[in-house]
Order: sequence, then structure tokens, then C-alpha cells
Amino acid sequence: MISIESELESSNTRPKIYRRTRKIIRKLAVSIGRRMWKLEISGKENVPASGPFLIAPVHRSNVDFLLAALITELDANFMAKDSLWKIKPLGRFMEHMGAFPVSRGKPDRHSLKIGQQVLSEGGVLVLFPEGTRRTGDEVVDLFEGAAFLANRTMAPVVPVGIAGSDEVMPKGAKMIKAVPVNLSVGKPLYPKANPNNKRVPRSEIAQFTNELQVVLQDVQNEAVAALNKRKK
Repeated sequence: MISIESELESSNTRPKIYRRTRKIIRKLAVSIGRRMWKLEISGKENVPASGPFLIAPVHRSNVDFLLAALITELDANFMAKDSLWKIKPLGRFMEHMGAFPVSRGKPDRHSLKIGQQVLSEGGVLVLFPEGTRRTGDEVVDLFEGAAFLANRTMAPVVPVGIAGSDEVMPKGAKMIKAVPVNLSVGKPLYPKANPNNKRVPRSEIAQFTNELQVVLQDVQNEAVAALNKRKK
């Protein structure tokens, strides 16, 4: 991970959440989740009652950000791929939902700065540690952004497994499908205490990322098992 600590100073860049829009979309998502996807969520008791915290889901479909947001009643900001902003109406919609763009495949200093501000102000941030949509149920090669922000702000990371969303809207699909979906929420992963706010060694960031990979794989396995049980 490229060193970015010196560039992440506080700034008024946190994206606004349009609560009226979010309330409408949330109701719609809950309705779709219940009717079309027969959504089941286990482990909601593991979600903190207040921020700051990160929600770290696996990423298999474009609907994952909506699914991940349903584990909490709190408003959340999102990191979303910058290509979505190429379609202006879609980009505007994403902004109303509290999303902000991130460049994939490389450290994005500006997006990390915004994420840090969200957490420093006690907010909730949805961040996909895998960086992009993957296939299959194996969790590998996580990016270090979640670990960096957690250690920088002392915010816990809540891992979320998602099973079935890859069938709801596979890569290249234009429409969503009516298939069952299961979410499994794991216990929060807390960074080590840093009372003097010292720079966190790269080794600790790497270790935290490895720990996140393990717990994320665990909750993904739980979600897949629960979904397979329902299909029998």
C-alpha cells in the first residue's frame, strides 16, 4: 500500500446524504428484498448501535451496496466505482444516496480522505475490501483501504457475507431477478489501541487485512450455507 498518511488531512469533503431520497430507496429496497429476494439477515445483533464503523461486505453484484445498507438503520456513505459517474443521472442518484467515487485498482487518496472524514465525524462507511466484483465464494486478495481507515480512525469493521446476489444481478445483466438472498453479519473487528495517534506500521495494516480476510470468509461461508439450506 502506498503511503498516504501525510495527505489525509481533515477537509470539508464529506458527501451529503439526502435523507428523503435514502428513506424512499430504503423502503423500496426492503420491499424488494422481502418480496423478490426473500432476504434473510443473520447476525444483526453484531452491528454497532452508533458510529463510527465500517461495513465491509463481499462484492458479487451491483446490488450489494443496497443489501449491505439494510443491516443498519443508520445513514451510511458509500465508496462506489468512479465509472458510474459517467452516466450523469446515475451519478446524481448515487450522490443523493451518500456515495462518492473511488478509482479501482490503485490507492485513491482523495476517496480515502473522504472516508476518513466520514468516520472521524462518527459516521458509517460502506467499503468493499475486495475492490471490485468477484466471482465464487472464496475471499482473497483484499485491498488495504478498510484496514488503513480503521486503524487511522479507531473505527471497527463489520464483515458481511452475501450469498445469492450474484444471481440477482450477474455481471453484464440489465435487470434484477427474483432469487433468494442471505446476508450474514459477523462480529466487529477492532483495530489495536493507538492512544498517541502514532503512524500505524505497514505490518499492522497488513495483519489487520489478513484478519479481515479470515472473518469475511467465515461470514461468507455462513451466508452460503444458510442459502443452500433454504434451497433444499
